[in-house]
Amino acid sequence: MKFIIKHEISGRLRIHLHAARLTCREADHLQACLEAVPSVTRVKIYERTADAAIFYTGDRDALLHILRLYQIENAGVSGTAPIHSGRELNAAYQEKLFSQILCRMCTKLFLPSPVRAVWTAVRAWRYIRKGIRSLFRGSLDVSVLDAAAIMVSLLRRDTETAGSVMFLLGIGGILEEWTRKKSVNDLARSMSLNVRKVWLKTDGQKVLVDPKEISPGCQVVVHMGNVIPFDGSVTEGEGMVNQSSLTGEALPVHKGISSYVYAGTVLEEGEFTIKVRHTSGATRYEKIIAMIEESEKLKSSLEGKAARLADRLVPYTLAGTGLTWLVTGNTTKALAVLMVDFSCALKLAIPIAVLSAIREAGAHRITVKGGKYLEAIAEAETIVFDKTGTLTKARPTLKMVVPFCEGDENELLRTAACLEEHFPHSMAKAVVRAAQERGLDHEEMHSHVEYIVAHGISSQIDGKKVVIGSAHFVFEDEKCRIPEGYEARFADLPKEYSHLYLAVENRLTAVLCIDDPLREEAASVILALKQAGFKKAVMMTGDSERTAAAAAEKVGVDTYDSEVLPEDKARFIETEKAAGRKVVMVGDGINDSPALSAADVGIAVSDGAEIAREIADITISADKLDDLVTLKLLSNALVRRIRHNYRQIVGINTILILLGVSGILQPAVSAALHNLSTLGISLQSMQNLLAENRP
Repeated sequence: MKFIIKHEISGRLRIHLHAARLTCREADHLQACLEAVPSVTRVKIYERTADAAIFYTGDRDALLHILRLYQIENAGVSGTAPIHSGRELNAAYQEKLFSQILCRMCTKLFLPSPVRAVWTAVRAWRYIRKGIRSLFRGSLDVSVLDAAAIMVSLLRRDTETAGSVMFLLGIGGILEEWTRKKSVNDLARSMSLNVRKVWLKTDGQKVLVDPKEISPGCQVVVHMGNVIPFDGSVTEGEGMVNQSSLTGEALPVHKGISSYVYAGTVLEEGEFTIKVRHTSGATRYEKIIAMIEESEKLKSSLEGKAARLADRLVPYTLAGTGLTWLVTGNTTKALAVLMVDFSCALKLAIPIAVLSAIREAGAHRITVKGGKYLEAIAEAETIVFDKTGTLTKARPTLKMVVPFCEGDENELLRTAACLEEHFPHSMAKAVVRAAQERGLDHEEMHSHVEYIVAHGISSQIDGKKVVIGSAHFVFEDEKCRIPEGYEARFADLPKEYSHLYLAVENRLTAVLCIDDPLREEAASVILALKQAGFKKAVMMTGDSERTAAAAAEKVGVDTYDSEVLPEDKARFIETEKAAGRKVVMVGDGINDSPALSAADVGIAVSDGAEIAREIADITISADKLDDLVTLKLLSNALVRRIRHNYRQIVGINTILILLGVSGILQPAVSAALHNLSTLGISLQSMQNLLAENRP
């Protein structure tokens, strides 16, 4: 690729490509390729000028070498770039905004007054017609006020005022639509699929492969608790599918042979094989867009309150206009009241504030599925944490395998990994990872695998029943026993580790000791959450009382509960809600799903189980729990901004009405100041709520 360096400082290059401009696709492709370079920390592409600002660390010459090798021609055929980056959307609305302003300037500068008056009257018909339709529907809304203000201005032959009102209404509409669509698109992209591996069924065997290797017609196996990676029809098995990511309805739907399933939905129970129909993620993206736009999930109660208040104020504005005319007999003063209404600003600024907050959360790698969840977090008093994978590190490690038989330690680990590789729990991943590090192949040795949520796994290997899981599952539910002569070894198991028990034919054969240390930031995060407004922090875990007590003391929760089942977590949350407290639940596993659903806000960790992420209302990064503090501060700031907007809207518009009635402001000036204040408050609502240096 040919380019020149326009500007350079340490760690930053600004280059100009050998092109007049870039298409959106070319810009997306270049950005994706540069962001994939390890030394590049941030990239900004300016497609209109064919420039790129590149922030990097390390060797400058190595970066320049990569830039020279890059081929812009690959942008049209490569799948590296995202399908929906939002770049085209931004370009389209920038064009609309520029065209609106240019049209207004040209009209005022070059059209003679008589022609401009006719043009204004023609454009006004659209607003007047909309207001008349609202009246015929029996609705007194903002469109009626807009139509009345424009029509009265035209009747008074004040075309300048009418033109100004329509111009400002048009600008406001573009900004509102742009902000809303961008927020919805950002949200949909964050909800799109991110499947790393899938089980391909070929020649009767199941092989773990990259999704890129799948094509239409392939047979893919989906296990319980996993996301369905592609659209297709069920050819074997049956199960209950959670389709809330597409329909908004959380009730699972039964799917059997010949049933059609959609990418992004989650298999809650059962197991089946699907014949892939589509491999592109575009269909899911479009379905998510439609679901979000039609769903009321984006509406917080503050947004709903603003919309209702806006509509209720319209009759009062009309009544105030009539009363002013009756008392003063002055049409100009009456029109000054009509030109200023509260409803326009309320309906514009409040939703923009909410959607901008959702977008800002996305910039912090926090996915929020609706404005009402931010409001609920601001009001919540109780926060409940799962322990494993949430308060503990996301990558537990296998420290040792303790045999309780004459078998080889590696063979025991191979058996455990063969069972655990089907399920997304962090403990299971630790076992599979340890087997990979030791170079142990564990191809399918077993028959059908049955997963018992929050307990363990059961299967058959060489005709023998094999189970792996918690002590409760292995010793109480499955009635397994410790082999004779191994009692002392069992008593001496290291207590600092979590334990997975492997048993064959009801006899304990191995205990896998897994180190699952607490996150370094857990205690400081819980303290910061309390300072930000939470009154009660709770930890709930399936671990033993001893392990739970030690963890609770270290992280500083107010209370904890040990050896709990999924239904116990959900029951605790329902009890808290019955006491009048809003509850936030933070978890990462399949066994957290009931609690995530029961809470006012369910928060999932990004690398947890797919079903947890799909059911959750918010997803945070797995890197650090600091995102929870960011989320709480963002929610608090959003509520403060909305209340501040209320005060600004009421205060400014009340002053404008009083100045108009007193004759100090003419209707045209009142209209201009009203619309400018509305746009100002809306633009202010688009600004970030948190400082840039927040975690």
